[in-house]
Formats: sequence, structure tokens, C-alpha cells
Amino acid sequence: MKKINWKLLIISILIPVIIGSLAGLISMPFMDYGNLTLPFLAPPGFIFPIVWTILYILMGISFYLIVTDSSYFKENAYLVYFAQLFVNFFWTIFFFVFKWRLFSSIWLVLLIILIIIMILRFLIINKKAGLLQLPYLIWCCFALYLNISIYLLN
Repeated sequence: MKKINWKLLIISILIPVIIGSLAGLISMPFMDYGNLTLPFLAPPGFIFPIVWTILYILMGISFYLIVTDSSYFKENAYLVYFAQLFVNFFWTIFFFVFKWRLFSSIWLVLLIILIIIMILRFLIINKKAGLLQLPYLIWCCFALYLNISIYLLN
């Protein structure tokens, strides 16, 4: 069993947690989830920060597994990882700050595509790293349902 580099693991986890938290802080004054007509299956608002925190931690652990893997040709995996973080960050702002609900749905499709590409690249390098991203993919597909439904209902 490989020794854990705790400093690198913590940094790997903090990157997505900080990026997600920053998007949340920027968007918080504009969040109107409780005032929207919500679709069937819409969870209560307090669920989102809990789920996203868990997903960001899983993302960070997954990234750590990629960084510490001895495989070659990881640059493309890094690129898609940071690209999806970038897209993830701006979805929150587009949806809540600018209220661009339809555009946010399209942006979320882009995020889902990037997540799928990331999972496929991660699976090649480290199977556990790829599998740790599956809850993120599932949640974003659910978020797409919510996003489209909110657009149509409001």
C-alpha cells in the first residue's frame, strides 16, 4: 500500500472545495431557490451545500489519486479536471446571479460532457479515481433535470 501524502491530499481536496465555496459566496445574495416554482423531486435548499461539499471532497480525493499515480500522459486528465471545475464554478453564477436559466441548462450539458470525459480519462489512469466521480455525474444529471424544470416552470 502506497503511503499517503497528506499535504497533497489536503491541497487536492481544498482546490474544489474553495472553488465551489467561492461560487456559492458570490451567488448567495442572489439565491432565489425558495421563491421558485420547483419541480417534483426538488430537494429542500439546505441539501445542496451538504451534497456539494461531499462531491467536492470526492473530486479532490479522485484528483489526488490521479496526481499520485505513476502513469504517464496525465496532462489531458489534469486539463479536463480543471476545465470542468471552471464550468462548474460559472454555472452557479449564471443560474443564480444572472438568472440565465436556459443558458444555465446548456452550460450544465457542457459540464456533464466534461465530467464524462474526465471519468473516462481518470478510469484509464486509476479506476478508483474514475469511480469516485460517478456521484458527481449523477448529481449533475439530476441538476440538469432541476435546471430545465425550473426554467420551464418559472
